[in-house]
Amino acid sequence: MLRAHSRLFEHLTLAGDLGLIALCWMSAYAIRFRLMPVTDVPPFQDYALQLLPILLVWGFAFRAFDLYRPNRLASHLSEWVDVAKASTLGALVLVAIMTFAFRGYDYSRLVIAFFWVQSIVAVSFSRAVFREALRFARRRGYNQRYAIVVGGGEPAAEVLRVLSRRRDVGIQVLGLLSDKADTPGIDAPRLGGVEEIRAVLDRQQVDIVFIALPHSEYPRLTSVLNEIGDDPVAIHFVPDVFGLASLRGGVEEFESIPFIHLRESPLYGWNRVIKRFLDLVVGGLALLLAAPVMLAIAVLLKLASPGPVLFRQERMGLDGQRFRMLKFRTMRVDAERETGPVWARPDDPRRTRLGTFLRRWSLDELPQLWNVLRGEMSLVGPRPERPSFVEEFRRRVPGYMLRHKVKAGITGWAQINGWRGSTSIEKRIEYDLYYIERWSVGLDLKILLQTFWHGFRNRNAY
Repeated sequence: MLRAHSRLFEHLTLAGDLGLIALCWMSAYAIRFRLMPVTDVPPFQDYALQLLPILLVWGFAFRAFDLYRPNRLASHLSEWVDVAKASTLGALVLVAIMTFAFRGYDYSRLVIAFFWVQSIVAVSFSRAVFREALRFARRRGYNQRYAIVVGGGEPAAEVLRVLSRRRDVGIQVLGLLSDKADTPGIDAPRLGGVEEIRAVLDRQQVDIVFIALPHSEYPRLTSVLNEIGDDPVAIHFVPDVFGLASLRGGVEEFESIPFIHLRESPLYGWNRVIKRFLDLVVGGLALLLAAPVMLAIAVLLKLASPGPVLFRQERMGLDGQRFRMLKFRTMRVDAERETGPVWARPDDPRRTRLGTFLRRWSLDELPQLWNVLRGEMSLVGPRPERPSFVEEFRRRVPGYMLRHKVKAGITGWAQINGWRGSTSIEKRIEYDLYYIERWSVGLDLKILLQTFWHGFRNRNAY
C-alpha cells in the first residue's frame, strides 16, 4: 500500500512540475513579446510547437536527477540545487533541439533565458511550499513512517534526539534494539537485543531501520544486514564518529566514494574570502580611526622610558606557523632577562607606569591591527600564544592545538566571556573550540560589537 501511495505521489508531483514548466514557457513568451518593446511579434503557435519536447526533456531531466525519490531527511538546499541542475540540462538540450530539429524557426534567446530562470524559481518555490505543507501535516500526525533504531551508545542517542526534535519529518521511532537493558541518555522503549531484529520486523510495521552501532560493535553489522535480508525497508547507517570527530566533522562524496571528515577548518572557500574581506575593511577602518591615539601613545612611551615604542614577540598562529606579533612596549627592555618567558602577574614589577595603564585598557594591542592587514592575524579568533607556552599547554590540555585551525585574533569568544590573561587555560580552550565549531560571519560581528560595547578594560589584563 505504501509503495502504491508513493508511486501515485510521484506521478502527481511530476504532473505538477511539468504543468509549471509549461506555464513558465508561456510566461517567458509573454514577457518577451507582450511586456517588452518589440517591432515584430512572432505567432505563439511557433513557440507552442516546443511544448511537447520541453515537457519530454524536463520530465527526463527531473527523473535523471532523482527529484521524485522519497527522502524525508533531505534539505531544501540540496533539492534546489538538483532542480537548477535539471533545468540547466533541459535548457541545453532544448537549444540543441531548436538548432537541429527546428531550423526553419527563429526562437528568441531572451525567451529561452527567461524560461530557464523561471523554471528554476517556480519549481523550487512550489516544492518548498509543498514541503512546508507536508511538514505542517506531519507535525500533526499525518503522513508518518515508522522506524526502529539498532544499536546503543552515542550514535543511537543522537538519532533519537534529532528525530524527537524534528517532528516535521514524520518519522516515529517504535523503539530501540540494544543489548543493554538500560542505556543512559536514551528515552525510547527497548524492543529487544540486536539479534532480535528479524523478530521485530516480522511482528511490527517498520518502514525505516537506523543502524547506529557503536564503533566497537561494527563486526556485527554484516549479521544485522543479513537478518534484515530483502525486507522492503529503508536502511540508514549512522557511523559512530562522535568519539573520533574533533572539529567540524562532515561527509563529502568524491567520485562515488563517501569521505567522512573527522577534522576540518571552517574557513575554506568563500568563508575564507569573506572573513579576509571583513578583516581588511573593518581592520583598515579601525587602524585609520585609532591612528591619532596610537601616535599619542608612541610619543608618551618615548618620553616616559628608554627603549623602542613597539615590542615584537614571536607567537604561533594558523596551522602552527610562527609570526612576529606587534604590541606597544609596556615593560622595561630587559624584562625577561632573569625570569625567562613567564606570565604577567598582578603588580608585576617589570611593567612601566604607562605600561600598566595601556595593559589595563588593552591599548597595547592596537598595533596588532597591522598584523591583521598583513594577514598574520584576524580581528576575531583565539588569542595567539608564545611557542614555549604552546608546548606546555598542548601537554596539559587535550585538543589544545586544534585552536590553530584558524587565524589568531585580536579579540575572541573566550576574551569577551572573561577568559583572558591569567585565567583557566582549559576554559579558554573550551571557548576557542566552541568558536571554531560554530564560526559564522554573524558570530564574528557579535564578538566585535561586544568587544567595543563592553570597552577594552579587563580586570585580568596585567
